[in-house]
This record gives sequence, C-alpha cells and structure tokens, in this order.
Amino acid sequence: MLPTLLPADLLAACFSEDYVTARDRFRQHVCDRQEDSRYKEFVYREKGPSDEKLLTAIAWQGKADASKVLVIQSGTHGVEGFAGAAIQIDNLNYWQNRLLPDDMAILYIHAINPYGFAWLRRVNEAGIDLNRNFIDFSQTLPDNPGYRELATALLPEIETQWSTANEVMDTYRQQHGQLKFEEAVSGGQYEFANGLFYGGQSASQSRLYMEAIFDELELASRQQLAVIDVHTGLGPFAYGEIICDHPPGSKAVAWAKKVYGESVTEPALGTSSSVPKLGLIDYFWQQRLQDRVCFITLEFGTYDVAQMFEVLRQDHLLHRQPIDWNNSHTRQVKQAMRRQFYPATPDWQEMVILRGRQLIQQAIYGMSEN
Repeated sequence: MLPTLLPADLLAACFSEDYVTARDRFRQHVCDRQEDSRYKEFVYREKGPSDEKLLTAIAWQGKADASKVLVIQSGTHGVEGFAGAAIQIDNLNYWQNRLLPDDMAILYIHAINPYGFAWLRRVNEAGIDLNRNFIDFSQTLPDNPGYRELATALLPEIETQWSTANEVMDTYRQQHGQLKFEEAVSGGQYEFANGLFYGGQSASQSRLYMEAIFDELELASRQQLAVIDVHTGLGPFAYGEIICDHPPGSKAVAWAKKVYGESVTEPALGTSSSVPKLGLIDYFWQQRLQDRVCFITLEFGTYDVAQMFEVLRQDHLLHRQPIDWNNSHTRQVKQAMRRQFYPATPDWQEMVILRGRQLIQQAIYGMSEN
C-alpha cells in the first residue's frame, strides 16, 4: 500500500463503500455533535438496489441567522458522491471542537442525487443529468445539433453496431476537433431521454428539493455565500481543479481568484478540463443571488475522458431495461462506473481530503475578510 500523510483510519472513517454507509455516517456525525446543529432529510419515492431509503440530507452548522454561509454540496452526479461525502465528514470532524468565525455558518447538502449515488449512476431515476437540469423550462429548450448527429453512434441499438458507431465518432472528432466533440456529447441535450447528459423536460425532484432548501433556510436574505460543489472524473488523476462558471470578468470570478488563487479555471475561456455546459446547478445559485454568491466546482481527476465516455455508454445501455443488481454483467458495469468516478486508492483519497480542507479554509477566511 502506498504511504500517506494522513492516517489510514482517518481515510477509512471519511470514505464510505456505498451510498447507505455514506448516508448513515453523515446522519450520525451530525446528530452526535454536542452543539446545536439543524438536520433535515428530503426523502424520495424511489428506492436503492437493495430497497434502501433514498434521501438528500442537509445539516446547518453555526448561527441560524448567519449572514455569511459556506455551502458544501455532494452527489450532484450520484456516483461522484464518494469524494464529496468524504469531504463533508472530514469537515464535520474538523469543526467538532472549533468555533466558526462570527456571523458565519456552514450548510452541508449531502447526496443531492441519492438515486445515482445508490445505483452507481451519474443520472437520476429518470435518466436526467441533474447538472443539466437547471434551465428555464417555460422557454424553448436548447438545441444541440452535434449530439443529434452522434446520438445513434453514442448508444447503438445492438452490440454488433459498436465498431461502426466508434468510427462515426472518430470521424466527427477529425472533422470538428476534440473540444467540439466534447461540447456536443457532454454540453447538455434535451431531446433524447435515454441518451447521455440529458437535461430533462421539466424540473427534477432533486432540483425541486434544492429550491425548497434554498427557500426554507432563507438563503436569499444572506449577505454572502460561497458554494463548493464536489465532482469527480475530469482532469489529472487526484488533482482537485477549481472550476468557475461565472461570467468571465465578473465579480464572482475576481473573488474566486483572490480567495482560491490563480489555479481557478474558466470553461468559458477554454482554461478548464470542463467544456461550457447548459443547465448547470451553478446557474441556480447565480440566478437567485447574483453577485452575492461565488460558486465553484471542485473537480477531482480520475482516468481519461475517452475511458469515461465508454463507461457511461455501457451504463446507459445497461439501463435501457430493468436490471438485475446481482447479475454478473450488471456488477461488471457498476464496478467500472465506481472505479471511474471513485478510484478509492489511498493516494487519491488523501488528495481529496487535503484539497477539500484547503479550499474550505480559503473560503472561510475569504468570507471573514469581506
């Protein structure tokens, strides 16, 4: 086993093996705290693969009327929740015997997409990518002609078409370049319900819960919020990239670079491992709070993008019909999904915890200085 700076038992206490363990561990850590903490669960109709209850849980740490709030989100993309949940647990432990700065609170939103977390999927029970679902559905839905051109190749009807499908995608890359290919595939589409990166036709249950959380906690009345949404899958292995999707040159981008440093990247400027996307959860916070919020995505790299697309394709093909969770093929696909978005090696886990601590401390310090 690779040596680590952090004790092995600390990593084991932060990282869970499955959604149920993460869910119960988060609840226990919050409820065991001595000081006053607010905890609430938002339960879903759907169940996990072993008929377990699925829920998004929130915890509020600090004064109820704090004017400055740090929000730490996990599980927007379900299977990516292992890292975010671990950072939340570690931070709850860190502040166990410490006081937050005056007039500041921390809001933990655990497992925004519990279905994807439990079933090892990026999408929810309806096949919706929550991070493409935050658009105005009263308006004409965005069009993605690039995805339409690639839709059949991405998810061919039968296995024997796989080779030809890959040739179609290779031709598209050659004609348009890798960047345009990634934008077409992952930028968001609202036409193919069984397809990749599908944004849906209406607000998902997770989105409605997010809106309810925002209103219930009266976040619109706060002076300043910093949001850290933890994701995995893009970029160099174990590196925690700080992605900012606020408009280039905005006050929020300036604040992010001042607080988090010059490593902040911007998809709109082509400096990020992520391409510009539609319907991000970022836009929900930006719309509600304007320049009173700075939202960043903390993206931990795993394996290469081409491999990620292949794993996602196999998972979507698997879910075209009801699945047997204990079937050998199902287990193979799910193990590949888990590994792609949660490598679970000690060095990767340690980098997640250390980077998480760094950004949380920077955010708290940055807000206290304002």
